[in-house]
Amino acid sequence: MSRRLPVVSTLIVAAAVATMIALGVWQLRRAQWKADLLDRYRAAQAMSASVPWPRDPSGLEQVLFRWSEFDCERVLGLRTTAATSASGESGVAQVARCELDGGGEAEVALGWSRPTQQLEWDGGRVSGIIGPGGSFGGVLHATPPAPGLEPLAAPDPGDLPNNHLAYAGQWFFFALTAVVIYVLALRRRWRG
Repeated sequence: MSRRLPVVSTLIVAAAVATMIALGVWQLRRAQWKADLLDRYRAAQAMSASVPWPRDPSGLEQVLFRWSEFDCERVLGLRTTAATSASGESGVAQVARCELDGGGEAEVALGWSRPTQQLEWDGGRVSGIIGPGGSFGGVLHATPPAPGLEPLAAPDPGDLPNNHLAYAGQWFFFALTAVVIYVLALRRRWRG
Protein backbone atom coordinates (compact mmCIF):
# COMPACT_ATOMS: atom_id res chain seq x y z
CA MET A 1 0.00 0.00 0.00
CA SER A 2 1.26 3.50 -0.91
CA ARG A 3 2.10 5.91 1.88
CA ARG A 4 1.66 9.08 -0.13
CA LEU A 5 0.35 12.16 1.61
CA PRO A 6 -2.96 13.46 0.29
CA VAL A 7 -1.97 16.84 -1.15
CA VAL A 8 -5.18 18.81 -0.65
CA SER A 9 -5.82 17.56 2.90
CA THR A 10 -2.19 18.16 3.87
CA LEU A 11 -2.27 21.72 2.50
CA ILE A 12 -5.51 22.49 4.34
CA VAL A 13 -4.19 21.14 7.65
CA ALA A 14 -0.84 22.91 7.17
CA ALA A 15 -2.61 26.22 6.46
CA ALA A 16 -4.85 25.77 9.51
CA VAL A 17 -1.90 24.92 11.77
CA ALA A 18 0.12 27.88 10.45
CA THR A 19 -2.85 30.19 11.09
CA MET A 20 -3.27 28.89 14.65
CA ILE A 21 0.44 29.35 15.38
CA ALA A 22 0.31 32.88 13.97
CA LEU A 23 -2.67 33.67 16.19
CA GLY A 24 -0.80 32.28 19.20
CA VAL A 25 2.23 34.48 18.45
CA TRP A 26 -0.09 37.48 17.99
CA GLN A 27 -1.63 36.80 21.41
CA LEU A 28 1.85 36.62 22.97
CA ARG A 29 2.56 40.09 21.56
CA ARG A 30 -0.81 41.31 22.84
CA ALA A 31 0.05 39.95 26.30
CA GLN A 32 3.21 42.06 26.36
CA TRP A 33 1.33 45.11 25.06
CA LYS A 34 -1.33 44.68 27.77
CA ALA A 35 1.30 44.26 30.50
CA ASP A 36 2.96 47.50 29.39
CA LEU A 37 -0.42 49.26 29.31
CA LEU A 38 -1.26 48.07 32.83
CA ASP A 39 2.16 49.28 34.05
CA ARG A 40 1.42 52.69 32.53
CA TYR A 41 -1.98 52.76 34.25
CA ARG A 42 -0.40 51.88 37.62
CA ALA A 43 2.09 54.72 37.16
CA ALA A 44 -0.76 57.11 36.26
CA GLN A 45 -2.63 56.01 39.38
CA ALA A 46 0.29 57.17 41.53
CA MET A 47 0.36 60.67 39.97
CA SER A 48 -1.22 63.34 42.11
CA ALA A 49 -1.53 66.13 39.52
CA SER A 50 -4.96 66.60 38.00
CA VAL A 51 -5.37 66.51 34.20
CA PRO A 52 -7.95 68.41 32.19
CA TRP A 53 -10.93 66.35 31.12
CA PRO A 54 -10.34 65.45 27.46
CA ARG A 55 -12.92 67.01 25.15
CA ASP A 56 -12.27 64.35 22.53
CA PRO A 57 -13.28 60.79 23.57
CA SER A 58 -10.19 59.39 21.82
CA GLY A 59 -8.04 61.21 24.40
CA LEU A 60 -9.64 59.40 27.35
CA GLU A 61 -7.42 56.32 27.01
CA GLN A 62 -4.35 58.49 27.60
CA VAL A 63 -5.63 59.82 30.94
CA LEU A 64 -7.24 56.74 32.49
CA PHE A 65 -6.58 56.37 36.24
CA ARG A 66 -5.64 60.06 36.58
CA TRP A 67 -7.40 62.72 38.66
CA SER A 68 -9.56 65.16 36.73
CA GLU A 69 -12.54 67.47 37.12
CA PHE A 70 -15.16 69.24 35.07
CA ASP A 71 -18.35 71.27 35.37
CA CYS A 72 -21.50 69.37 34.56
CA GLU A 73 -23.42 72.28 33.05
CA ARG A 74 -26.54 70.25 32.38
CA VAL A 75 -27.53 66.68 33.23
CA LEU A 76 -28.57 64.94 30.01
CA GLY A 77 -29.52 61.67 31.64
CA LEU A 78 -29.13 59.41 34.65
CA ARG A 79 -28.58 55.64 34.64
CA THR A 80 -27.35 52.94 36.96
CA THR A 81 -24.82 50.20 36.40
CA ALA A 82 -23.58 47.36 38.57
CA ALA A 83 -20.83 48.50 40.92
CA THR A 84 -19.06 47.85 44.19
CA SER A 85 -18.84 50.33 47.04
CA ALA A 86 -15.55 51.35 48.65
CA SER A 87 -16.51 49.03 51.54
CA GLY A 88 -16.96 46.06 49.17
CA GLU A 89 -20.77 45.89 48.97
CA SER A 90 -22.50 45.09 45.69
CA GLY A 91 -25.02 47.58 44.36
CA VAL A 92 -25.14 50.17 41.61
CA ALA A 93 -23.24 53.25 40.53
CA GLN A 94 -25.44 56.25 39.86
CA VAL A 95 -24.07 57.64 36.57
CA ALA A 96 -24.90 61.02 35.04
CA ARG A 97 -24.31 61.99 31.43
CA CYS A 98 -23.33 65.64 31.40
CA GLU A 99 -23.13 68.46 28.92
CA LEU A 100 -19.81 70.21 29.44
CA ASP A 101 -19.12 73.92 29.50
CA GLY A 102 -17.80 74.84 26.07
CA GLY A 103 -19.29 71.78 24.37
CA GLY A 104 -18.92 68.04 24.55
CA GLU A 105 -20.26 65.41 26.89
CA ALA A 106 -18.89 63.29 29.72
CA GLU A 107 -20.09 60.75 32.23
CA VAL A 108 -19.61 60.86 35.97
CA ALA A 109 -20.22 58.00 38.40
CA LEU A 110 -21.67 60.03 41.26
CA GLY A 111 -21.47 57.29 43.88
CA TRP A 112 -22.76 53.95 45.09
CA SER A 113 -26.27 53.06 46.23
CA ARG A 114 -28.69 50.18 46.55
CA PRO A 115 -30.44 49.37 43.26
CA THR A 116 -33.78 50.74 44.47
CA GLN A 117 -32.46 54.19 45.43
CA GLN A 118 -33.52 56.97 43.07
CA LEU A 119 -31.22 59.94 42.55
CA GLU A 120 -31.93 63.49 41.58
CA TRP A 121 -28.89 65.58 40.72
CA ASP A 122 -28.76 68.93 38.95
CA GLY A 123 -25.10 68.97 37.96
CA GLY A 124 -22.21 71.08 39.14
CA ARG A 125 -18.47 70.73 39.67
CA VAL A 126 -17.22 67.15 40.01
CA SER A 127 -13.76 65.74 40.54
CA GLY A 128 -12.31 62.27 40.90
CA ILE A 129 -10.44 59.50 39.12
CA ILE A 130 -11.03 58.65 35.46
CA GLY A 131 -11.87 54.98 35.10
CA PRO A 132 -12.50 52.89 32.00
CA GLY A 133 -16.03 52.25 30.78
CA GLY A 134 -19.07 54.32 30.15
CA SER A 135 -20.45 55.47 26.82
CA PHE A 136 -17.35 57.49 25.94
CA GLY A 137 -14.61 55.03 26.97
CA GLY A 138 -14.03 56.68 30.32
CA VAL A 139 -16.07 57.81 33.29
CA LEU A 140 -15.13 60.12 36.17
CA HIS A 141 -15.57 58.41 39.56
CA ALA A 142 -16.65 61.29 41.77
CA THR A 143 -14.72 61.93 44.96
CA PRO A 144 -16.47 62.84 47.17
CA PRO A 145 -19.70 61.18 46.07
CA ALA A 146 -22.89 63.15 45.47
CA PRO A 147 -25.02 63.82 48.57
CA GLY A 148 -26.91 60.71 49.72
CA LEU A 149 -24.53 58.30 47.99
CA GLU A 150 -21.61 56.26 49.29
CA PRO A 151 -18.12 56.19 47.76
CA LEU A 152 -17.53 53.78 44.90
CA ALA A 153 -14.58 51.40 44.87
CA ALA A 154 -11.78 53.29 43.16
CA PRO A 155 -10.94 52.25 39.61
CA ASP A 156 -8.05 49.78 39.70
CA PRO A 157 -5.85 48.74 36.75
CA GLY A 158 -5.64 45.31 38.38
CA ASP A 159 -9.32 44.78 37.50
CA LEU A 160 -8.52 44.87 33.78
CA PRO A 161 -8.03 41.34 32.43
CA ASN A 162 -4.85 40.27 30.67
CA ASN A 163 -5.93 36.89 29.28
CA HIS A 164 -3.69 36.99 26.22
CA LEU A 165 -1.19 34.42 27.52
CA ALA A 166 -4.03 31.94 28.07
CA TYR A 167 -5.37 32.68 24.58
CA ALA A 168 -1.91 32.07 23.10
CA GLY A 169 -1.75 28.73 24.91
CA GLN A 170 -5.15 27.80 23.50
CA TRP A 171 -4.07 28.57 19.93
CA PHE A 172 -0.86 26.55 20.30
CA PHE A 173 -2.86 23.68 21.82
CA PHE A 174 -5.34 23.80 18.91
CA ALA A 175 -2.43 23.65 16.45
CA LEU A 176 -0.90 20.66 18.24
CA THR A 177 -4.30 18.95 18.39
CA ALA A 178 -4.80 19.45 14.64
CA VAL A 179 -1.40 17.91 13.91
CA VAL A 180 -2.04 14.92 16.19
CA ILE A 181 -5.48 14.27 14.70
CA TYR A 182 -4.08 14.52 11.17
CA VAL A 183 -1.23 12.11 11.94
CA LEU A 184 -3.69 9.64 13.49
CA ALA A 185 -5.96 9.93 10.45
CA LEU A 186 -3.01 9.28 8.14
CA ARG A 187 -1.95 6.23 10.14
CA ARG A 188 -5.47 4.84 10.00
CA ARG A 189 -5.65 5.46 6.26
CA TRP A 190 -2.31 3.80 5.63
CA ARG A 191 -3.32 0.76 7.72
CA GLY A 192 -6.64 0.42 5.95
